[in-house]
Amino acid sequence: MRIIRNAALRGREGRWDVAIEEERIAAVETKVDAAAELELDAEGRLLVPAFVNAHMHFDKCMLGDVMRPNESQTLPEAIQITWDHKRNYTPEEIADRAAPVVELGIVHGTTAFRAFADVDTIGGTVPVQGLLELRKRFEGQVLMEVVAFPQEGIVRDPGCAELLSECMDLGADVVGGLPWYERTDRDMWEHIDICFELAIRTGKDIHMLVDDTDDPNSRSLEYLAVKTLEEGYEGRVTASHCGALGAYDHTYAEKVMTMVAEAGISVSSNTQISLVMDGRNDRGLVRRGTTRVKELLAAGVNVLSAQDDVNDPYYPFGKSDQLEVGQYTAHVAQLTYPSELETVFDMITVNAARAMRIDGYGIEPGNRADLVLIEAPSVREALRLIPPRRAVFHRGDLVAESFLESRRHPR
Repeated sequence: MRIIRNAALRGREGRWDVAIEEERIAAVETKVDAAAELELDAEGRLLVPAFVNAHMHFDKCMLGDVMRPNESQTLPEAIQITWDHKRNYTPEEIADRAAPVVELGIVHGTTAFRAFADVDTIGGTVPVQGLLELRKRFEGQVLMEVVAFPQEGIVRDPGCAELLSECMDLGADVVGGLPWYERTDRDMWEHIDICFELAIRTGKDIHMLVDDTDDPNSRSLEYLAVKTLEEGYEGRVTASHCGALGAYDHTYAEKVMTMVAEAGISVSSNTQISLVMDGRNDRGLVRRGTTRVKELLAAGVNVLSAQDDVNDPYYPFGKSDQLEVGQYTAHVAQLTYPSELETVFDMITVNAARAMRIDGYGIEPGNRADLVLIEAPSVREALRLIPPRRAVFHRGDLVAESFLESRRHPR
């Protein structure tokens, strides 16, 4: 048995002991009267379920160290920049390059990832093979789902549909999609249809990048909601970005948000990437580029936020830290009042876990012992300071520790 004592818990007054037996939480009490092989005194620090990053392109992370500059600073050129790398990828190179980013994520308290891997006729199935190798390397330290993601489109990249099917047979966990990148609305609808056909055949969930643009003419989210309802896939579909939703007129936006809520689609607002990729053609007042976070929440949609990129053609920053992601989201979505900060924290924990359909998530007896102890007493202070994570547990095992130390020097 392992016991974390004197912890602050969200939604509970006072200090609490949390006991862990094997991979599960055994007890949550004000005082656990038991001996333990490991006891950790939280001293009033905040203990929360471990963070969940449900959208991360691990196959492309750290390419920023070797890629050519994005001269146009546009999404199309960012896609093109990766082509030369894709032609020379090996599974081992991808896993070696991504492993330090996973390790950093663990240190920062993330123990569940959705790892996106490009699938196209340029790199074939190699990126998926690389992330399957990455998943194998971190087995027992994190939960990792591999997403087979058609970065170059499906209809506009003949042969991609067959490659996606092959990747699912190799062991990918989630069917990815990029419908808005197709050339016409008809092709966009076909893209979504192909993804659903594959997901239904393999029994897998779907996670698409939808309308990742500030162009109000990009309207794949509406059809995704319709298709989800038609196929009875409620609760099994996630849509990332949805930036065009912010550019729609309010009447149409409300219609689409109502449909998204009805379809049980989760929406991932990857705030940092939207900030730097969208609104680049605006003059004067530049749009944030993010989706309608507050309005989606008000409509009852499960909204989460994810890292998305680390040091790649799309984003030069990123440190695989969901607390940093949450702080950005609080700023950009203007969620800064006390109750709203709790919502922001849900977006990187509870809501993200719901999108990935992680069973037994949360600090209750019988649930998964995936926990992170933060060097702060509250959600507000955690988001304000982004402090070290004192301890990180996955399946009951201590997988990371960090310490904050100050030393007084003699005068």
